Amino acid sequence: MSEKIILIDGHSILNRAFYGVPLLTGEGGIHTNAVYGFLNILFRILDEENAGYLAVAFDMKAPTFRHKIYADYKGTRKGMPDELREQVPLIKEILGAMNIPMMMLEGYEADDLIGTVSLSASEAGMDVRIVSGDRDLLQLASDTVCVRMPRTKQGKSEIEDFYAKDVLEQYQVTPAQIIDLKALMGDASDNIPGIPGVGEKTAAKIIAAYGSVENAYDHRDEITPPRARTSLTEHYDLAVLSKTLATIDRHSPFKLDLEAAKIGDIYTPEALELCKKLGFRTMLSRFEGKESPSGNRFAIRFVRDNAALSSLEEELDKEWAKSPGRVGISIPGGAVLEDIWAFALSGEEVICIICGSGLVLEENRIGSDRAAALLREICKKAKSISAVDLKSQLSVLDAGDGLFDADKYDDAAVGAYLINPLSGDYPYDMIAREYAGLDLKAAQELTGKKVLQSLDEEKKEAAFAECACAEALTAFLAPEGIGSKLKEFEMWDLYRQIEMPLLFILYRMEKEGIAVRAQELHSYSERLQERITLLEKQIYEQAGEEFNINSPKQLGVILFEKMGMPYGKKTKTGYSTSADILEKLADSYPFVADILEYRQLTKLRSTYAEGLTAFIREDGRIHGRFNQTVTATGRISSADPNLQNIPVRTPLGRELRKVFVPADGLVFVDADYSQIELRVLAHMSGDEKLIEAYHQAQDIHSITASQVFQIPLDQVDDLHRRNAKAVNFGIVYGISSFGLSQGLSISRKEAAEYIEAYFRTYPGIKAFLDNLVREAREKG
Repeated sequence: MSEKIILIDGHSILNRAFYGVPLLTGEGGIHTNAVYGFLNILFRILDEENAGYLAVAFDMKAPTFRHKIYADYKGTRKGMPDELREQVPLIKEILGAMNIPMMMLEGYEADDLIGTVSLSASEAGMDVRIVSGDRDLLQLASDTVCVRMPRTKQGKSEIEDFYAKDVLEQYQVTPAQIIDLKALMGDASDNIPGIPGVGEKTAAKIIAAYGSVENAYDHRDEITPPRARTSLTEHYDLAVLSKTLATIDRHSPFKLDLEAAKIGDIYTPEALELCKKLGFRTMLSRFEGKESPSGNRFAIRFVRDNAALSSLEEELDKEWAKSPGRVGISIPGGAVLEDIWAFALSGEEVICIICGSGLVLEENRIGSDRAAALLREICKKAKSISAVDLKSQLSVLDAGDGLFDADKYDDAAVGAYLINPLSGDYPYDMIAREYAGLDLKAAQELTGKKVLQSLDEEKKEAAFAECACAEALTAFLAPEGIGSKLKEFEMWDLYRQIEMPLLFILYRMEKEGIAVRAQELHSYSERLQERITLLEKQIYEQAGEEFNINSPKQLGVILFEKMGMPYGKKTKTGYSTSADILEKLADSYPFVADILEYRQLTKLRSTYAEGLTAFIREDGRIHGRFNQTVTATGRISSADPNLQNIPVRTPLGRELRKVFVPADGLVFVDADYSQIELRVLAHMSGDEKLIEAYHQAQDIHSITASQVFQIPLDQVDDLHRRNAKAVNFGIVYGISSFGLSQGLSISRKEAAEYIEAYFRTYPGIKAFLDNLVREAREKG
């Protein structure tokens, strides 16, 4: 078997990851989403390929030959966003820590180096895998060189493989002719202009027929369609320039040191520390058995039997003649195992109570009731109690009424969320490193599935204990650093007066739950199933055969091949049967309307009728979770189940809502702010007309419709008001003419005129929004 080498186009994959992964931030607020996505692709490729060699290519900062040509043509290349630029040194630092060589050479682009190395490796008999999102590199494909291109389809990442035959099949040209294809069609993402009026299909047809740009020009009188013939005739110089820009130099003076590129142990302690620093917790299991080069250790006092617990209780009674200060807790209900109870009264030692320990005789094991009583007593006497994810642990401390003194408690996760709402997750190791200067092992390192498989009972218990103790220690030490940061950001009052009291309200909401009429929900499910069965029968009769209605591939064949319906758009995986395509067809084809109804009903039944039933507890209520630290905007989210997403717009959705009922003698109250975003906008922008409209208690959307569309107020109808409402709320969120045109089903020109008229009506809003953009650019 030939040796295999992987060559990664660094900037291309980093760029793809940046736009494919939601913005994430690590310590210090630096963006990390591109690095995270890059590493995910790298690890996936390594898992799939049994390769012996690996290198990553990057462009140099100095202008290359092609940069200079492009500058002569049109000024300069488009620069990368600052949020992406700051991640380039990060990925290079990680690759260095993983001992992965980076290929760079002044005056040459990354794809030139990849082209050079892939050629020499292929000539040496090696199998080559090139990883890039740039179609330029398809020109390098051959029988032994495979270009692997990550793609995102329908929200899922996949990798398309291109050998020479695959390039020919998909683009109708050979790999070498990709250069000529780009010369005609251009590529905006790679700053290749191409020639006007020639798209991919026309370009492929021309190159397939004439072989090259030069030969096509020699036979330009034969080219069809006429528009392409005229464009090639008038812009041949641009096509030649584009071909130069698209051509990869396969004979650059770069030589890869194969010995340095040999894949060794890339999961080094240094790389582990960087991954932890950047918050890449899902990757930590790859570093099994590695220790970070630095790290703080702490003492754990294990309490496994009743005698040891009695001794601890006596000690604490003596020490607490005066009430203790802060206590950091990690108790069941949080992220750790149910039989582990940990608390820290200092930064040097953590006490760990293990209930039902398998290392102790059964008659001597500590019961969870006794551990809970001790923790409640500790927290009762403490001046302050802190935790990571406090809400999930409150049930142990609850005296039964759900009432707590919010001023006495801290939640390190809530504080960290306010400081950096983009992380999405706030585990103890990230909080400890950022706000207490501690380098603690993450939960995945200590209790990941792979780790636990190799541990005996004693080591397994110790691993869970260390996890609980690390969380308790973080809870004890982090509040000071978090508090300091919150005050610096002028968010201390927000934390103490709003977020912490809210935490206890959410706890009581979860504890209370909501009553559900289970029998009505069951009947609702049965009615849905009856209609689903009837629809299945109708669909099969109209199709003339039975098929899997839930299979987009099979449905596409029925719709666009057997029935010959329009809008058939075929991809490599079959025809697209997305909702927008089916909705175009539904009015003209009852068969498609049945398909859409079938989809809606099966969704209602699986997600709600059956899904909600699984969450009904013995008390006949659903006790969902309300998340305080998930959304970047500060909104509350709901899970297990999502009670904020129960349908209401359709009759069937409203019928579903009827299964939720208040307790006897009570009613549901629905309260909502009235146009809160626009009121805030009026206040912040100071726009006189908008403020005046509110002072007169007029309907703001009708007023806007009257002024924007220049019609008397009494002639504003529902359509005018609806369009004005879309503009009003769209403006708050920076809607574009394209977005507005899609929402209102109007032309982009008409949408642009609406927006211009709006800003003429409310000039203060225009000035305010422009100033926001200017400030963001100036201040970051």
